[in-house]
Amino acid sequence: MDLQDQLKNLFPDHIPKENDEPKEAKPSYWLQSDPIICKYEKRKGKPVTILEGYNGADSDFKKLTSDLKSFLSVGGSFKKDIIIIQGDYRDKIMDFLKGHGFAVKRVGG
Repeated sequence: MDLQDQLKNLFPDHIPKENDEPKEAKPSYWLQSDPIICKYEKRKGKPVTILEGYNGADSDFKKLTSDLKSFLSVGGSFKKDIIIIQGDYRDKIMDFLKGHGFAVKRVGG
């Protein structure tokens, strides 16, 4: 007796629904026409990826930073219209941003 049979015995009047739930929706951010600049630097000898040029609302800016950090499983911060991500993740960040509809420009090597 599997789980479905046990549930039918417990709840005989229940009619299961079809899985009509939409898949995980992508978060919507304010999109801009200017590209976001993605560059690599070393600060205190450690690599960081810097994103500049996002001019959306502060709430979207915080959400974008949080989503990038959780997507990459790394630390980072945002200060004065700049997102700082710990490590060299330019390619992954650019793919993430392009997947969400942003125009991205890579600066430096």
